[in-house]
Amino acid sequence: MLSSLLINDAGFAKQAEVILSPNFDNRPNKSNINLIVIHNISLPPGIYGGNNIIDLFTNKLNPDSHEYFKSISGLKVSSHFLIRRDGVLIQFVSCLDRAWHAGESTWNQVNNCNDFSIGIELEGSDYDSFESKQYKCLEKLIQSIVKQYPIESIVGHSDISPSRKTDPGPYFDWKKIELYTEKLKYKR
Repeated sequence: MLSSLLINDAGFAKQAEVILSPNFDNRPNKSNINLIVIHNISLPPGIYGGNNIIDLFTNKLNPDSHEYFKSISGLKVSSHFLIRRDGVLIQFVSCLDRAWHAGESTWNQVNNCNDFSIGIELEGSDYDSFESKQYKCLEKLIQSIVKQYPIESIVGHSDISPSRKTDPGPYFDWKKIELYTEKLKYKR
């Protein structure tokens, strides 16, 4: 469990395990990081643990290890952070860079949310509750991000891509991060 969490000037959480993803590029404006997007992910769907999420974000997913993986093995995706079921924090991309987590998206009438957002994946699904250790880690991570960047909104993937996405899903408890969303400029 993380007692505190700091994001350094290079955009990395000092307490995170860093596993670099090749799936990122430069942001068009590094000073315009103002959105946090919360996702859920499990690979295969509904199965937790293992390295499949890491393998997906690092382009090492074996399409022959599960039938579902054949449909996603060619994807070039990443997120800045992953919070495992046990609360372990992994970082794949510096907050200063553009991770490829949101896809086609719009927030406050601005397209391409990857340009100005930080993506946080929670290991989970639309069909299960998240763990208290995940919420504790998420709270500390949000607190650190808000201290480092001018965050205006915290939203779900479903808020920025409502016709394509449902995550973080109905079991994500927004009240657990209410303290941070109340102080923001825009509400979800």
